[in-house]
Amino acid sequence: MKPRIDSRRSSPKVRQHLLAIEAYLHQSSLGAKLLHLVNIRASQINGCAHCLDMHTQEARADGESEQRLHTLDAWRDTPFFDDRERAALEWTEAVTLVADTRVPDEVYERVRQHFTEQELMDLTFAVAIINTWNRLNVAFRTVPGNYRAGMLKDWIAGAETPRA
Repeated sequence: MKPRIDSRRSSPKVRQHLLAIEAYLHQSSLGAKLLHLVNIRASQINGCAHCLDMHTQEARADGESEQRLHTLDAWRDTPFFDDRERAALEWTEAVTLVADTRVPDEVYERVRQHFTEQELMDLTFAVAIINTWNRLNVAFRTVPGNYRAGMLKDWIAGAETPRA
């Protein structure tokens, strides 16, 4: 496999802005475990091999079980996810597939039972940012396999506050 463009090198200022959003989300009340599930599920839907490699490694490093990772694509049919996680996964799917779903009112109402308004905003930002990363990596054919758990934290820590 050969990448089309290395977006890390070609657009460092945009990358800094995206990493600033990541830094915000990692400080939110959503928690790392839920963010991992959201990132992996959206990446499954979008077929982003690089993000799947990255986020499954991060999830494992943070203690996520193999059982949950292996069954995430079929989360509706397993007992391994709690109600809040199920709501987040349903929201992730609806927002990721917005052109098809238009994010139905009934999904919103179910999700609102588990998240405050601020948390729902943060969850939606999380879904939006992983979809952005997915689109960049799929479009530019970012090759998976070089990522190691902890690199994202290093990238976030190394990103300066972006300037417009």
